[in-house]
Amino acid sequence: MYKFLVADDHPLFRDALKGALSSSFKKLTILESDSLETTVAVLRKHRNISVVILDLTMPGCDNFYGLLRVKELFPAVSVLVLSASDSPEVVAQVMEFGADGYIPKTAATPTVKKALLAVMNGKKWLSDDYAKAITEVDSEAKDVASKLRELTPKQFQVLKLLKDGLMNKQIADKLSVTEATVKAHIGVIFKKLEVKTRTQIVLAVEKLNLD
Repeated sequence: MYKFLVADDHPLFRDALKGALSSSFKKLTILESDSLETTVAVLRKHRNISVVILDLTMPGCDNFYGLLRVKELFPAVSVLVLSASDSPEVVAQVMEFGADGYIPKTAATPTVKKALLAVMNGKKWLSDDYAKAITEVDSEAKDVASKLRELTPKQFQVLKLLKDGLMNKQIADKLSVTEATVKAHIGVIFKKLEVKTRTQIVLAVEKLNLD
């Protein structure tokens, strides 16, 4: 019995994907979510989900934050990112942030099935074109993404707000935490990225698609 969670905020796309999956897999259960919050809720309720098919831009996901959050809370669950983006840089960063596979939303049903079977068997999956393309992505950007993978989701949020130029008090207010907590998170970020100033943080992550 296969059990997939389709996490996407567009009902029409979820319906289309459900139809495609139902024709490709027998004895299939498909669950749905439309935000990071509902995705986490479904995963907490159903512990035997085979694969999460995750959209990067649904509410709460904020691109890579949703992926980081799901992998942090449910490390044993395979995550196949299904995205409208076909940027090699995004693909490379998604894989560095812990995804088990990546396919564009334009992929044909046989490709989706092939990817799902691969990740359910414990393999990483990319199409040949993507696998080749990400080897040409800036190695420094991939190195930064690899380091950022070690941050907690909350630290990742602090990083994004630092990148946007917010001061500690503004970050604390936005995240509903104390300034001391923000300072502690920033200290970890400095250590992980091996930098000493906010400017160096901005320079380190400017090539990543964090917006």
